Amino acid sequence: MSENTPFYITTPIYYPSAKLHIGHAYCTTIADTIARFKRLAGYDVFFLTGSDEHGQKIQQAAEKEGVTPLAYVDRIVAGFQELWRLLGISYDDFIRTSEPRHHELVQNIFQRIYDQGDIYKGEYKGLYCTPCESYWTELQLDEHGNCPDCHRPVQEVAEEAYFFRMSKYADRLLDYIQSHPDFIRPVSRRNEMISFIEQGLEDLCVSRTSFDWGIPVPFDPKHVVYVWFDALTNYLTPIGYLHDKETFRKYWPCDVHLVGKEIVRFHTIIWGCMLMALGLDLPKMVYGHGWLIVDGAKMSKSVGNVVDPIALIEEFGADAVRYFLLREITLGQDGNISRDALIGRINSDLANDLGNLLHRTLSMAEKYRGGVITKEAAQTEFDASIEEMAAETVRTYTAQMEAMELSPAIRTVWAFISRTNKYIDETAPWTLAKDEAKAGQLDSVLYHLVEALHEISILVAPFMPGTARRIHAQLGFADDFDAARLVDIAHWGSVPDGHTVGTAQQLFPRIEVA
Repeated sequence: MSENTPFYITTPIYYPSAKLHIGHAYCTTIADTIARFKRLAGYDVFFLTGSDEHGQKIQQAAEKEGVTPLAYVDRIVAGFQELWRLLGISYDDFIRTSEPRHHELVQNIFQRIYDQGDIYKGEYKGLYCTPCESYWTELQLDEHGNCPDCHRPVQEVAEEAYFFRMSKYADRLLDYIQSHPDFIRPVSRRNEMISFIEQGLEDLCVSRTSFDWGIPVPFDPKHVVYVWFDALTNYLTPIGYLHDKETFRKYWPCDVHLVGKEIVRFHTIIWGCMLMALGLDLPKMVYGHGWLIVDGAKMSKSVGNVVDPIALIEEFGADAVRYFLLREITLGQDGNISRDALIGRINSDLANDLGNLLHRTLSMAEKYRGGVITKEAAQTEFDASIEEMAAETVRTYTAQMEAMELSPAIRTVWAFISRTNKYIDETAPWTLAKDEAKAGQLDSVLYHLVEALHEISILVAPFMPGTARRIHAQLGFADDFDAARLVDIAHWGSVPDGHTVGTAQQLFPRIEVA
């Protein structure tokens, strides 16, 4: 990888029909972690998130509250942005589909696809799920005749509509998916999409006339553009598709669209056909992550087990929540979350392993050397193994993070933290401090501990940005942590001779469980 290679990652744009739950926080934390790692590795990153604000569901919710749709979404979207601030999400742009820049792009694209004959007028008669904003055929409904995604009742709809010739691109899309194994990940989602296309793709209804909260069809303003056609194009808006060709060429095709598994179909099939119609490259990867299971049950409003991420952040801190979600759940699979498991991780991994290592190291450096760390030629018999493991940790971690193996990468760093804690017991600095003849060995041990922690602070930065900063500051580094790069720890010895460390402060207090 050369310095400044472009990297473009997106989350779905979330629908502001209600407050965001822990599942949304999980998805955005994954994307943020990948974006932060890529910056650390020297990539030129563009990270996009946002809100998908049009559609019948929003209009109905606004009417119920007696406000305009825009006033309704403004309030909820402000809550999204506050959650991302609390969670430390480092997005480069926040796209709102109600913005003029997005309206212009959607109308431009709709007109172009219409002009080339891939959008035509007809009548839609069929089944529509308003909560999912999805069209279905009788055959696709679940065993109770409901929406196969959310299992709520569908409505029969009959209205004049425009249709996108999705069927025209079905064979081409199927060939593409089969010849690009990384386009849809994990493999289980890829197989589902192949099977879906093989059943036959119908043309897609891409306009509605029964409500008006949406982007007007440019040549027929009594129609508004179907919400998914509008929403999917958001990925083109901020990178300059219309007005900044140079930026667009730099970042498109997108490297990763990260989405929940329930919307992989929209992002691979509908979006894939739209991009083919526009003559644009398809994204390099659409990754469908799993769902969060709460204490063994799928999250649902009706069950009443929806977890509010803001309450968790207020109680445990953003970095503890981020760490837990990323460590506990293997990307691509469903993952179980529980309060007990979160407290267990905070106490064992964060307070005991990482917090204790930092506190013991800084306390000994202050007690035995007034906080001054010296590079010393004298070695203990354990020093070489720490240096070797540090190098191996950076190599393995980098490969895992490049492969989006986030939980294994965390485990790799924690194995090094455990080894460094063990190194303290092996070298027993308190014993070395009693023997003047072993002063050089004591200096070497303290240097190895501070160097290891400096490397750890950089490795944990994508997962726990606030904690990484605090470790960096306590280690006595005054430089801007945002400038830190993986290359800084490519070789042992990044801490300068004569460096003075700061004062130990508790990173993660233990949580006492009654």
